[in-house]
Amino acid sequence: MKWNVKEWLRRYGSAEVLSVLATLGGAFLAFELTRNSVSTALAGTWAGNVAYFGYILALDIGQTRRQLHAAGQAYTFRTLLRNLRALVVEFGLAEVFDSFLVRPALMYYLPKAVGNLAGGILLAKILADVTFYIPAIVSYELSKKRLRRF
Repeated sequence: MKWNVKEWLRRYGSAEVLSVLATLGGAFLAFELTRNSVSTALAGTWAGNVAYFGYILALDIGQTRRQLHAAGQAYTFRTLLRNLRALVVEFGLAEVFDSFLVRPALMYYLPKAVGNLAGGILLAKILADVTFYIPAIVSYELSKKRLRRF
């Protein structure tokens, strides 16, 4: 597999920035409302996911719309389903493991271990991203040839 670091940074970089902000915001809000570590971990995980995947989906839709418009074709509901399928292939395996096990567990334990909510959540996010991006990038590279041609 070719190392496409610039492409990966373009694809994932802005989504990561949004995800960090949403993760911290969701975790802090949940902590302030509940003072519960489980709620804090889950809220941080899912707020980050919504921001991340919302941005990636918007990016993919925009790119596909431009491609189709240049070819004189319309973006349809079927095209949206193809965009969604490509995302499931790219992130599915990595996301299930990440969102239901790795990230919430790290966001639960690390703030306690480091003695700081923000530092623990941020450290948890960084560590979880390592286990997330390895399978996600491999899947993305494999899916480009078949699932991202519109």
